[in-house]
Amino acid sequence: MLHIVPTPLGNLDDLSPRAVAALKESRVIFCEDTRRTARLCAHFGITARLERYNEHDEKSVSRAMERLRAGDVCSVVSDGGTPCVSDPGWKLVAQARGEGVAVDSIPGPCAAITAFAASGMPVGGFVFLGFLPRKPSKIEQSISAAFTLGKPVIIYESPYRLLKFLRFAAEKFGAGLDVFVARELTKLHEECFRGTLEGALAHFGKRDRILGEVCVILLPPKADGDEAREEEEVPGEGHDSEDY
Repeated sequence: MLHIVPTPLGNLDDLSPRAVAALKESRVIFCEDTRRTARLCAHFGITARLERYNEHDEKSVSRAMERLRAGDVCSVVSDGGTPCVSDPGWKLVAQARGEGVAVDSIPGPCAAITAFAASGMPVGGFVFLGFLPRKPSKIEQSISAAFTLGKPVIIYESPYRLLKFLRFAAEKFGAGLDVFVARELTKLHEECFRGTLEGALAHFGKRDRILGEVCVILLPPKADGDEAREEEEVPGEGHDSEDY
């Protein structure tokens, strides 16, 4: 059995009872940083063995699979949030499923969903891009393609690159583009900004440095007829209809 266990973004109270039970049941917990996961385990009295899991190292994936093949109950966690969602885990899950190992995905914290709910942006859907490629041309291509769907676009960004990204987005898509920036979600110094790219640059540009995990949500430029469509398409309605 492999448990996929989301861990708190910052506030330890967000670890669910079911997640705690899965970790306590596990013989081994595969994690990004054993020191960080050790603190979480100590807080909840979890005594499972911790093993570092590196998605980019095939030997690490193989060692984890050996545990599962031997019948050990194991869990995979990330440093914060849901494994496999812009975090390690998907290769192990794919191999486990391919070999018939039972996989249990436990609901829990996810920065993208937490930020989106707090943003006040249209909730009819979104496009999640996670961490963007490094090349500017690839970044522009990825965001432009996502914008064609007319949905908010969710991006994870490093605090060290946030201002650079905001400047790039303002240059390519317009300084007046609507943006939501969430930093340090659920933590003591949580900060959320909603406004334009120009306003975000002014707001965050005053800092000597920016710290913490960052989630950015961009609202696509409105095309002709968008306002009318928003009035017609009410999220949550029509789920039982057979029409498409």
